[in-house]
Amino acid sequence: MAMETKPHAVFIPYPAQGHITPLMKLAKLLHQKGFHITFVNNHFNHNRLLKSRGPNSLDGLPGFRFESIPDGIPPTDNKADATQDIPALCESTEKNCLEPFRKLLLKLNDTTSVDPPVSCVVSDAAMSFTVKAGDEFGIPVALFWTISACGLLGYTQYENLVNKGFTPFKDESSFTNGYMDTLIDWIPAMNDIRLKDLPSFIRTTNPNEFMVKYIIRLIKATSTGTALILNTFDSLEHNVLEALSSIFTCPIYTIGPLHLLVKKTQPKTLSSIASNLWIEEFECLQWLDSKDSKSVVYVNFGSITAMSSEQLIEFAWGLANSKKPFVWIIRPDLVEGDSAVLPSEFVEETRERSLISNWCPQEEVMNHPAIGGFLTHCGWNSTLESLSAGVPTICWPFFAEQQTNCKFLCDVWGSGMEINANVQRDDVEKLVRELMDGEKGHEMRNKAMEWKKKAHEATELGGSSLVNLDNIIKEVLVPSLKP
Repeated sequence: MAMETKPHAVFIPYPAQGHITPLMKLAKLLHQKGFHITFVNNHFNHNRLLKSRGPNSLDGLPGFRFESIPDGIPPTDNKADATQDIPALCESTEKNCLEPFRKLLLKLNDTTSVDPPVSCVVSDAAMSFTVKAGDEFGIPVALFWTISACGLLGYTQYENLVNKGFTPFKDESSFTNGYMDTLIDWIPAMNDIRLKDLPSFIRTTNPNEFMVKYIIRLIKATSTGTALILNTFDSLEHNVLEALSSIFTCPIYTIGPLHLLVKKTQPKTLSSIASNLWIEEFECLQWLDSKDSKSVVYVNFGSITAMSSEQLIEFAWGLANSKKPFVWIIRPDLVEGDSAVLPSEFVEETRERSLISNWCPQEEVMNHPAIGGFLTHCGWNSTLESLSAGVPTICWPFFAEQQTNCKFLCDVWGSGMEINANVQRDDVEKLVRELMDGEKGHEMRNKAMEWKKKAHEATELGGSSLVNLDNIIKEVLVPSLKP
């Protein structure tokens, strides 16, 4: 029977929007290539998806099923419509998820099941407990780092940074006395990298900082997987990828930008399966239709960034004073410990040239002809989408490897410029005007358009990412299908 030979891939993302999105895209691609898919969220996000996408949104389709497992965090700690606390989630998934995941694999492999037995796991690298389960069941586990290759290279240096005494910081003065500008000159493929350009969890005075130790453990676990998957493309991060391949013993497959691969190949039946944890508001697309080409600034700080109400107000007045039209995505939980309230004078002043929304279909917005620039937190999905759409950026990185993405956008890829972490309205106004009208903005747009061309080449027939996708299927996920 054909059913018995159908490969069955179990996908398990780390429970945050920026991780769920790329794993869902890869799951769709494999489903299209004949895989049975089981996509596993934590209970909390499973329920959020039902809320944002409707009660039948997780019924799946033939051969595409949804399951959920507990993450070990008590329900009382979960705010209704916000990303869970990242360090708490890392600690809890590492400690508590292996056993429920094992039980799920046993259930999926039950001989009474109509579905084919599990043949491989595609796991978020931040859920590396899956490797133990894979060993036990005798199936390959491909670990998917959902970040940039340059961000991952930064994380691989955490152990060196501890051993060489760069972290933990001596005391609080290290945050303000220029110490973070220290040049780190020993990382391959990273020139002129300062301490502050490396993923931000090292910015601590605590010798037992959980996230530093956690990441060192994840880096060690990565080589225990059967393969490493990255959502990037070879020409974008060539030198960094070479450096990574000398650090990890498992093979590395670059298969990005995944959103381009999906767009080029996804049949209509799969478009009903999506992964947004917030309700998308499509009005912004109609609003953009009425705007001139490349005239609008798109502002979105992603799914996790939190700012103070003072920072929100500085961004607001900077945008208002630039006199440029803008679309601004303001999540319900964007402001720390408070609701995001914009001054009524700002709302009045910008009414004719602004659209404020809770969430939007970002890929479609980014590719709209009216978008001329992007003010971003430099999360990897947003960074890759901006490069693929040929849109230049103003970078305000928040945490984790966003600082590294910012450094590469500005100094290596040439399509970004950084705004001071201590945001001031005059800076926002000046940079927005430069981005949209200035000479530097023009150069950045040209660079971004070059990357757009290369991103599309990587995902076309014969392109490196499409070739790598086929290779990981036959070399790792379904070795029995080898010719």
